Amino acid sequence: MTESSIKKLASTLLDAITDKDPVVQEQVCSALCSLGEVRPVETLCTCEEYLRQHDKLAHPYRAAVLRAMERVLSSRASELDKDTASTIILLASSEMTKTKDLVWDWQQAASGVLVAVGRQFISKVMEELLRKLHPGTLPHCAVLHTLASLSVANAFGVVPFLPSVLSSLLPVLGMAKQDTVRMAFCSALQRFSEGALEYLANLDRAPDPTVRKDAFATDIFSAYDVLFHQWLQSREAKLRLAVVEALGPMSHLLPSERLEEQLPKLLPGILALYKKHSETFYLSKSLGQILEAAVSVSSRTLETQLDALLAALHSQICVPVESSSPLVMSNQKEVLRCFTVLACSLPDRLLAFLLPRLDTSNERTRVGTLQVVRHVINSAAAQMEDKKPFILSSMRLPLLDTNSKVKRAVVQVISAMAHHGYLEQPGGEVMIEYIVQQCALPPEQEPEKPGPSSKDPRADSVRAISVRTLYLVSTTVDRMSHVLWPYLLQFLTPVRFTGALTPLCRSLVHLAQKRQEAGADAFLIQYDAHASLPSPYAVTARLLVVSSSPYLGDGRGVAALRLLSVLHPNIHPLLGQHWETTVPLLLGYLDEHTEETLPQEEWEEKLLMFLRDTLAIVSDNAWICQLSLELCRQLPCYDETPQEKNFLYKCIGTTLGAASSKEVVRKHLQELLETARYQEEAEREGLACCFGICAISHLEDTLAQLEDFVRSEVFRKSIGILNIFKDRSENEVEKVKSALILCYGHVAARAPQELVLAKVESDILRNICQHFNTKDPALKLCLVQSVCMVSRAICSSTQAGSFHFTRKAELVAQMMEFIRAEPPDSLRTPIRKKAMLTCTYLVSVEPALDEQARADVIRGCLHSVMALLPEPKEEDGGCQKSLYLETLHALEGLLTSLLQRNMTPQGLQIMIEHLSPWIKSPRGHERARALGLSALLLRHFLEQLRVSALVPFHNLGLLVGLFSPRCADLWPATRQEAVDCVYSLLYLQLGYEGFSRDYRDDVAERLLSLKDGLVHPDPTILFHTCHSIGQIIAKRLPPDQLISLLLTMFEALGDPEKNCSRAATVMINCLLQERGGVLQEKVPEIVSVLRSKLQEAQGEHVLPAAQHSVYLLATQHCAAVVSSLLGSPLPLDSHTSMLWRALAVEPRLAAQVLGLLLEKMSRDVPFKESRAFLLGRTPDRVATLLPLSATCALFEVLSTPAAGPAVLELYPQLFVALLLRVSCTVGVLLPRNLQTQERRGASPALAARNLEPCSSAVDTLRAVLLRSGSEDVAQRMDLEGGWELLRTSAGHEEGATRLARAMAEHAGPRLPLVLKTLACTHSSAYENQRVTTTAFLAELLNSNVANDLMLLDSLLESLAARQKDTCASVRRLVLRGLANLASGCPDKVRAHGPQLLTAMIGGLDDGDNPHSPVALEAMLGLARLVHLVEAWDLRSGLLHVAIRIRPFFDSEKMEFRTASIRLFGHLNQVCHGDCEDVFLDQVVGGLAPLLLHLQDPQAAVASACRFALRMCGPNLACEDLSAAFQKHLQEGRALHFGEFLNTTCKHLMHHFPDLLGRLLTTCLFYFKSSWEDVRAAAPLFTGEQHPLPHPQAAQQPCLMPPLHRVPGAARRAQAAAAGGPGSAHFGAPDPAEGPGP
Repeated sequence: MTESSIKKLASTLLDAITDKDPVVQEQVCSALCSLGEVRPVETLCTCEEYLRQHDKLAHPYRAAVLRAMERVLSSRASELDKDTASTIILLASSEMTKTKDLVWDWQQAASGVLVAVGRQFISKVMEELLRKLHPGTLPHCAVLHTLASLSVANAFGVVPFLPSVLSSLLPVLGMAKQDTVRMAFCSALQRFSEGALEYLANLDRAPDPTVRKDAFATDIFSAYDVLFHQWLQSREAKLRLAVVEALGPMSHLLPSERLEEQLPKLLPGILALYKKHSETFYLSKSLGQILEAAVSVSSRTLETQLDALLAALHSQICVPVESSSPLVMSNQKEVLRCFTVLACSLPDRLLAFLLPRLDTSNERTRVGTLQVVRHVINSAAAQMEDKKPFILSSMRLPLLDTNSKVKRAVVQVISAMAHHGYLEQPGGEVMIEYIVQQCALPPEQEPEKPGPSSKDPRADSVRAISVRTLYLVSTTVDRMSHVLWPYLLQFLTPVRFTGALTPLCRSLVHLAQKRQEAGADAFLIQYDAHASLPSPYAVTARLLVVSSSPYLGDGRGVAALRLLSVLHPNIHPLLGQHWETTVPLLLGYLDEHTEETLPQEEWEEKLLMFLRDTLAIVSDNAWICQLSLELCRQLPCYDETPQEKNFLYKCIGTTLGAASSKEVVRKHLQELLETARYQEEAEREGLACCFGICAISHLEDTLAQLEDFVRSEVFRKSIGILNIFKDRSENEVEKVKSALILCYGHVAARAPQELVLAKVESDILRNICQHFNTKDPALKLCLVQSVCMVSRAICSSTQAGSFHFTRKAELVAQMMEFIRAEPPDSLRTPIRKKAMLTCTYLVSVEPALDEQARADVIRGCLHSVMALLPEPKEEDGGCQKSLYLETLHALEGLLTSLLQRNMTPQGLQIMIEHLSPWIKSPRGHERARALGLSALLLRHFLEQLRVSALVPFHNLGLLVGLFSPRCADLWPATRQEAVDCVYSLLYLQLGYEGFSRDYRDDVAERLLSLKDGLVHPDPTILFHTCHSIGQIIAKRLPPDQLISLLLTMFEALGDPEKNCSRAATVMINCLLQERGGVLQEKVPEIVSVLRSKLQEAQGEHVLPAAQHSVYLLATQHCAAVVSSLLGSPLPLDSHTSMLWRALAVEPRLAAQVLGLLLEKMSRDVPFKESRAFLLGRTPDRVATLLPLSATCALFEVLSTPAAGPAVLELYPQLFVALLLRVSCTVGVLLPRNLQTQERRGASPALAARNLEPCSSAVDTLRAVLLRSGSEDVAQRMDLEGGWELLRTSAGHEEGATRLARAMAEHAGPRLPLVLKTLACTHSSAYENQRVTTTAFLAELLNSNVANDLMLLDSLLESLAARQKDTCASVRRLVLRGLANLASGCPDKVRAHGPQLLTAMIGGLDDGDNPHSPVALEAMLGLARLVHLVEAWDLRSGLLHVAIRIRPFFDSEKMEFRTASIRLFGHLNQVCHGDCEDVFLDQVVGGLAPLLLHLQDPQAAVASACRFALRMCGPNLACEDLSAAFQKHLQEGRALHFGEFLNTTCKHLMHHFPDLLGRLLTTCLFYFKSSWEDVRAAAPLFTGEQHPLPHPQAAQQPCLMPPLHRVPGAARRAQAAAAGGPGSAHFGAPDPAEGPGP
């Protein structure tokens, strides 16, 4: 980079220094420093220029720039030229003194720049600083600070300037009044003095070697006078300390006579400050410097001040040292330095002061004194040389102190003594023993008596210091070699020094090696001269036994073996070569292991082998017997260490086995039996091991000695077994029994195989089996353990195959008794483990167990382990965890052994069947154990599989179905084991198919890669993995095993472990998807099982999974699934309903299912007529089951939203089929068995909705509409009550009509296809279906949708085809439909007029029934059509119609009267006064009935008469009469019948006199009418027509009937009145008549 770019970069960084973020500021400074390292001059010049140009920059930012410059200068100042240095010096000087106030951060940064430059350019810096010193004026504090720093940083450069500096500063000392200024002067004077002392101490390197102390003495004394006499008296503690700190180095520069003169005042003055200051480091430091100065001038004042000095210094050394306070520790170092100065000048007086204080009981005093003594021993060795005995004797009481702090101090003193020859003096052995005692302290606990306020460090600190001290003294202090060797050997065997064995052995190894280097004579131990030393046998026994626990005591096994190896010349001369080879191998074995990984039994066996080899090499019976004797003697030494004592017993057994003297062997065995501590379990075990090892070489003697001991007088108890002393308790006797039983077991286990079989039953088991009835747990365990060892010995014998073990069944039964007696939920003893191991060995011995015994063993052992509580974690108890694992391994071995006896698929299944309840256990730990055992058994079966012929693995599906759902168990371990089980099963199948054992199948191997997915607790990953496992199973499972696998998995749906149940559903569906194509014949069975499992399973996940299963089956075997589900009982339960709904999730399948259901629904007759109906009784139609089931199934399928597309596709077929189903089930009953269920059902309403044939059909039809998007149709039917009408026989026709109306209004576009489908139903065999479809079609013509969709012709054609139907209702509905054309398509009536009129007129003549509903419908239809047809078309049939309807005027049924009369009116209306004569004749003929029926009791008939008369009026060509009709007969107007009749008759008589006779004749007919009002009106009408005064009355015959023949008195009165005087005149009506109708 160029100079300009460097400056630009530096300027940019400097501009960022004002950032408010401290982190950014720090980063900017670091960047400036990095830049300065590369280009220092440019960077420094840029910084200088920046500060000069930014004069207003705040001082924190200026200080940051200056600090960056200082960091650059500290490493790059040598690269500056003089001009640049001068510029920087001027800048720093200006920045430092810019303000008089103390701004320490800023001024210190500027001072640092000057100091950094001053290391290279001292003259220029001093020149600038001296310019700042003005005579008679106090200098700036920062200037003083800079001068002080320079004195230390560059003493050789500053000291020559000191006279000038002091001459400027000393005159103004008295002017300093502020404490800060005074402290600055003190600091400067201290640094000046230190610089001067450094200069004087290194004159050979000084620029001016002529400089002497005298050059500064006068000035320094002047300063001393001010500081000591004036400033030291200040109340400010900091100032006093600053003064004292300066006085120390200044004292060295004072003139000698002046120092001697000042010491009597100076020393007390300093000592007095100890009481005023808590931080005394500076006082002690200065005091040490003053003492050194005083000693250097041989001051006599020290002797007079010594007592005060020692007392003050001793109190300081006794202050407890806090590790967190570095000043206190530094103070102690300075105080010890003071003691060193005094020890060198006044040693006697110092010891006279110190040593008496060792006898005090105060902890601090004793510890402090010991520290001083150690320091004095080390620092003043020459002065202390003749004081050694005195000092050694004074240590007597400290050696007895139990305080850990005192102990540490004592050990440190002894260490110092060792280095300076103290321990070679008489009494030095006591010090060595003390060190060894401290090495033997336990690491965890140390005896101590702490003071009230003392805080001890770690408990093992004394021991650790002692260990280090012993080793250092042994290895680094050559003069100690002859003191420690062989003296340290005597500490090896005493028990109290056991903890010190490791450091002892290490020290002895080093000492022995040094002795070996010195020569054999120096190394060999003269035991005669050292009577206190242990014998070679004792050393060998001790070191060998402690090596059995090699990691205790900081690894004493390694140290002991190394020492043993080194000592071999002193143990036996023949052992050297062997031990030099063998011991390194043992040490290497220990290096390969740790305390946690070392196999203890294997290690002990190696040591025993080492011992056996040693004994074989020595091959000296006397030496061996002596060693065995020493081993026995050391037994009491290990009472507190059971493991080592156990090993010692093994060593005794090994040694006795090597002895050739049988008398010695039996003597030692007898002593062992008599002296053993039977209460200790480890000792019993050790004793038994000893006998077992001894039996290897002395089987007969060992068994004989045991037998002798049993028969000896120590067993005089009445029960005859093993009571050693009379006063032993029963418990003690049991312990002795236990030991002896164990002895027999170990003898059997270790004795030569060729000899043991002959002794097993006669000598060994005979003495064991008689104690099986015990309840003592320890004895029971020993029994089991011994029997186990005996069984193992039998099995391992080469003659085991031919050995017939007669006690086998007895022992197996006894072991099972022991197992069953154990607590089922806890594992407290290894009894069940040992018992199962015993059974494992016994199983393989002849004779074989029978099947029942085998089953009992398996069941009992499984229950004893599986029911245990979850195994403990490591932190809860390592021993318990280990016992559990060992017990589990024992169970595994037993089951494997039993399986080995029957290596067939059937044998494997028997084992798994025993495990099955535990595999399905609701407790997770039990499932985990069972799956682990299953995996183990399957692996064993696979490993041992030998297939000689291809045979089927017939239970593969069953086993895979049992294990595979466990792949989703809540316990991760169980999931892993389940996969292993499936993996093994697949390879077993491959094995049975003929594949070799080493064959690896790619599909099966994928299972192993899926195990990682089972680790995740995420359900998504877990079940995805289960699906993959299911795919693998599907690919490898033989077809014949598929159904058994599925049925087994269906059982797993009810598993209490929900995850496993879910996994079963996943795998079932996977299997169905992959292999469902081959299951067609099994579909009914699968569906049936699935339905039954749905009833049992509780999990909410089971139903969705079952739905998917049915869906998958249906995609492959749709017809079979539909048929199977249709076989479900009615009413459908919720689960079956959901299964039906599952078939609608996919449109294509849903369409297929709907088609099949429609076929099922139409295949069978909808009902069957009961016998009672055939006999003519009450109709009794019973629904058939298949169509009913199909209808219910359709409803469920249609209830699923996903069925929408399929419904749209099959909409016409569904609609028509269900409409026909509704029609043919109206009034149909349920089968009797379903009626019973309905009555018993908890919800009758629900049952009715589900089961009642017509209701179910209506609900299903409604569901079709809803699912097809015709919600408006369904809602319209809901609002109008159409669905309820459809359900009833009475309202069914109206319901169909309303349905058609709603369809026409809201679903018109769908009608063409519906009509197309309906077209083929006109010939239906079921009358109800024809009626319903005709009603539906008829109503469609009532809407213009028929014309809009061009359906008119087809509808008319369809209706016309039904005109001749045998059913009157159909014919009636046809006429209604044709008539509906008048309202639906009135403009089309004219075109189809002839056809319509023909049909209507034909309807009038329908049947012989005078009240035919067809005729009624024809009249109603004609009334609607006559106004719309062509007049010509109507005219041709007008007369026929009029004649045909005339009889209906007087019909008994109101509907007929009303319809015929209204039709008559419409016919008149159509004629519009232009009717033909023949029709006019009908009009005249109908006039009288119409007038009389105005009084009809039915209002509708009367209203029809009013209408008809109003329409007849114009055709009568009589305006008066027509006007009267229009006036009186308006709808809603009250009619006064008498007045109206009078008026009408008046006009008739006036205009139609010729018709009167005809009218009278007609009236006479009504005199016998069944309606009273009409009957009464007839005479009234007759009377109105014949008034008596009329001239022609005489000539006319009397047409009135006799009054007595008129029924009813009131009516007779009316008739009489009609013929009386004045009746021809109009007046007020008789009140009796009342108002007209």
